[in-house]
Amino acid sequence: VQLQASGGGLVQAGGSLRLSCAASGRTFSNAVMAWFRQAPGKGREFVAANFRNTNTMYADSVRDRFTISRDNAKRTLYLQMNSLKPEDTAVYYCAVDFNLIQSSVRTSDYYDYWGQGTQVTVSS
Repeated sequence: VQLQASGGGLVQAGGSLRLSCAASGRTFSNAVMAWFRQAPGKGREFVAANFRNTNTMYADSVRDRFTISRDNAKRTLYLQMNSLKPEDTAVYYCAVDFNLIQSSVRTSDYYDYWGQGTQVTVSS
């Protein structure tokens, strides 16, 4: 399984970015797919997840601003980020697992596959 994240960049506060994560190697239709982020000096933080194709979960800090979606035909996970804030600055990682239960979705340790990360910088 390989994951390739892209779409990061520099944006002003209030702006938008769309991250993509292209997956290869297995059928992902039943996988849990998620985004995490890591700011300098901090641990990896859950952002959003998509599981069972239509179920989504968000961190409170991004709810109503970020939207996670997936296209199983294209094997791609997306994260639409609107109303960006400086505190959203981080390296964003996509992650996939095929055996997670819902209660474990927010925990990075349970994911087996990770992308390389894409930097998002929000200026004030």
